[in-house]
Amino acid sequence: MKQHNGMRPQDLVILLKIIAKGEEDWLMKDIAYELGISNSEISESLNRSVIARLISSDKKMVMKLALLEFLKYGLKYVYPQRPSGLVRGVVTAHSAEPLVNSIQSEEVYVWPYAEGKDRGFSVEPLYSKVPEAALKDRLLHELLALVDAIRLGNVREQNIAIEELDKHFN
Repeated sequence: MKQHNGMRPQDLVILLKIIAKGEEDWLMKDIAYELGISNSEISESLNRSVIARLISSDKKMVMKLALLEFLKYGLKYVYPQRPSGLVRGVVTAHSAEPLVNSIQSEEVYVWPYAEGKDRGFSVEPLYSKVPEAALKDRLLHELLALVDAIRLGNVREQNIAIEELDKHFN
């Protein structure tokens, strides 16, 4: 088996996309197309996730409890984020579903994207193609927004995001 040189941000995006697919059958080429990531990058990512025990050895079942544990305890330290200037983009974190109705805030957070419909503080997505992929898949958008709430939020927002992720995963 290959040596593990650490996870990359797109690995989380790929795992969340697989979760968003639910019971739907998928192929690596489907994930690659829908996320705008090359087939070889998907393959390498899934290999890293197998080594990290975040996906089964057959690369079909995400180990949701392990992923949730990583998101809860490691995400904000490994992929921290601080919002920057105002830009046009796609809403994320508490500014997007499912948190937009439960967390009230004057600040709007967005992933920069020229074709986005919202304006807010810029948040760097885990992977450059995230805004496009999120606009094509509502559930993936929600999962990624919850992950950003963990990356950006205070303890209350993080706890609410983790509870929501737990609901999605189960």
